[in-house]
Amino acid sequence: MASDFLEKLVEDGVISRDQLAEAQQMAANLGITTEEALVKLEYVDAAQISSAQAAQFGYESVDLDEIEIPQSVIEMVPESVARENIVIPLAMDGDALLVALHDPMRFDVLDKLRFILNREIKVAVAPKDAILNAINRHYGQSETESVDSMLQEFTETSIEFSSVDVKEAEAIGEDESDAPIVKLVNLIIDEAMNMRASDIHIEPFEDRIRIRYRIDGALIERDTAPRRLLGPLVSRIKIMANMDIAEKRRPQDGRIKTRAGGKEIDLRVSILPSNHGQAVVMRILDRDSIKIGIRNLGFSEENYRKFQRIIRRPNGIFLVTGPTGSGKTTTLYSALGELNRPDRKIITAEDPVEYLLPGVNQVEVRANIGLTFAAIIRAMLRQAPNVILVGEIRDMETAEMAIQASLTGHLVFSTLHTNDAPSSITRLIDMGVQPFLVACSVMAIMAQRLTRVVCSKCGKPYQPEPSELQQFNITPEQAANANFRRGKGCNYCHHTGYRGRIGVFELMTMNSTLREMTFNREPTQNLRRQARLMGMKTLVEDCVDKALEGITTLAEAYRLAKASD
Repeated sequence: MASDFLEKLVEDGVISRDQLAEAQQMAANLGITTEEALVKLEYVDAAQISSAQAAQFGYESVDLDEIEIPQSVIEMVPESVARENIVIPLAMDGDALLVALHDPMRFDVLDKLRFILNREIKVAVAPKDAILNAINRHYGQSETESVDSMLQEFTETSIEFSSVDVKEAEAIGEDESDAPIVKLVNLIIDEAMNMRASDIHIEPFEDRIRIRYRIDGALIERDTAPRRLLGPLVSRIKIMANMDIAEKRRPQDGRIKTRAGGKEIDLRVSILPSNHGQAVVMRILDRDSIKIGIRNLGFSEENYRKFQRIIRRPNGIFLVTGPTGSGKTTTLYSALGELNRPDRKIITAEDPVEYLLPGVNQVEVRANIGLTFAAIIRAMLRQAPNVILVGEIRDMETAEMAIQASLTGHLVFSTLHTNDAPSSITRLIDMGVQPFLVACSVMAIMAQRLTRVVCSKCGKPYQPEPSELQQFNITPEQAANANFRRGKGCNYCHHTGYRGRIGVFELMTMNSTLREMTFNREPTQNLRRQARLMGMKTLVEDCVDKALEGITTLAEAYRLAKASD
């Protein structure tokens, strides 16, 4: 039946036969459905898929963002059932209950609901993400506890906690999930996931604890907790991450595996002793974030074609550069996902291994036993790989080993911390690598950043000021054909006007002229000038192009330009 539905999309001209084939290939690579792949590739949106499925099966298609479901209806389906089956009740229709599903073919779910609720079930169709958001929104309201309510209770009462209480409860086998501090930590993680945060920051001060989430690259202060909660909070997090709760003087690193937002997530935990106590940062590693696919990274058509050509070269080094949090890992994992075939052997050296890639041999750096990047590369070459990923080039030894691997017929991916693409050449030479080795091994360098995307719900067309257009050298003709948009702020984007991020890229492919300049140790500005003459677009220019299309704003381009100064 699913194949009939996809064929109908082709027959109706919604997608082409080639687009369907591409989506099926992507679905097989990433382990998702073809419909999800079509949405990721942006050939259709989730609402189109839902309405087409609804029409095929004769069901109603609903927009859950526009519906406020009565609490009496919500209470008819337990939260655990709603989350496990990705279903939400909408309304009573006589004696029957109308529920929203994202896949009308899930007859097992309908049978389960009929059995649990002992009533007739009617079906409406909505996108999967919309159902999950509605579950978080409506069941969040029905819960007796939230982060806000728990912190309010702790602030208003004089409940005292010992840092050892949680550990003792665990040791004697009590149901630790009933402990207030355990619930609070779980609620903080759940809330961060629901708000699409990438990091959770818990920072102690003299009279309070500040809790902040990093959302779309910007830190947002969420809650303030009483100072006396610091010990129990940190102890609970240490227990979850298998750290030493007695050690308070040294930094510690750990990892937490848990469930939040209806899926398995990993958290990388860092604890740092500060002036007022131990500060905690938890980086949320969502496995779905690396399944984005190359098409959705944000490449222009020209850069997409260049990127595809580069990653299919048999040998050479491809460097991705940018600061921490600029999406380098996602880009490289997307490339490995595209290359990951049964006829290729891929080995990675990472510090640490953040995401597990099926079918890829991943090795973690352990400098304390001498297992450095260079040592791993030396060993992995004896494993006869086709593709090698080196997490980061930090020193001359690692750089030289990566270069030797590329010269002996391997395709090498790696990252470097530089501001733009041309300066990576200079950085490698400054490390001590011979210019002739850099010139003959590096095939391309790509700098990248992440820029915020205009909210799809509240984004509206607008006309920028003439001074803004002049600043980015936008001609009147370009402005006339542009689709400038910006968001005024709504609940969907937490009143920021932006929701989600997309990559902006500066892709420099090496050629004979640039190789000769590298060999002659020419300065970075000469390399940049030559690369631009040969068609390379800078990070800011790529961001301006996306602003002209209405994907982001000129304010984001300005922010990027200031950061690049």
